[in-house]
Amino acid sequence: MPIPRTRGEAFAGLSVAITTPLKNGQVDYDLLREQVEFQVQAGTRCLCPVGTTGESPTLSHEEHERVIAVTIETAAGRIKVMPGTGSNSTAEALRLTKWAAKCGADAALVVAPYYNKPTQEGFYLHYKALAEAVGIPICVYNIPGRTGKNIEPETIARMAELPNITMVKEATGSLDQASQVIAATDLTILSGDDSLTLPLMSNSDAPASIPNAARP
Repeated sequence: MPIPRTRGEAFAGLSVAITTPLKNGQVDYDLLREQVEFQVQAGTRCLCPVGTTGESPTLSHEEHERVIAVTIETAAGRIKVMPGTGSNSTAEALRLTKWAAKCGADAALVVAPYYNKPTQEGFYLHYKALAEAVGIPICVYNIPGRTGKNIEPETIARMAELPNITMVKEATGSLDQASQVIAATDLTILSGDDSLTLPLMSNSDAPASIPNAARP
């Protein structure tokens, strides 16, 4: 069996950040199941429910958890599921990540703590707390344009020393930053910025994580 070139290589390919369908102010779980089936039939590698594309900031805790559970149940092992479990509260991110692991998620997509603007040490300790508490792979989602602060390449290199931090969703818009992470670690880089997907594919496995891709 070939030795994986990067730690999260099992997720190489197309990951899709799906929406959370709403009807009359409530989550439409039947339509959510239809979305999952569509992506399964389309050959998508991985689904990312309840990211920001999936309305995570506006769902209740109960809705967030149920969307994760319904997506995993519907996927039924036919497609990987990497739900969004991030928060600017470490305790909240830990609760959601543990729930995802309990439901059978293949990995967790954890956005950098937003608004708080942690120090680089704060970023490291946040992800370290998650990585040490769960057994599933964790993808660090670095999107400073939304969160307010960048996770520097040196900090990501420190995080890479934690065994189950296996991926980075790279949405800084900086090819220089992505290249530094690729050079310094064996993490799998997921492109979270459409304009950088092609350049990243020339340097890594670079699975493309595309918000609400209707036609994979």
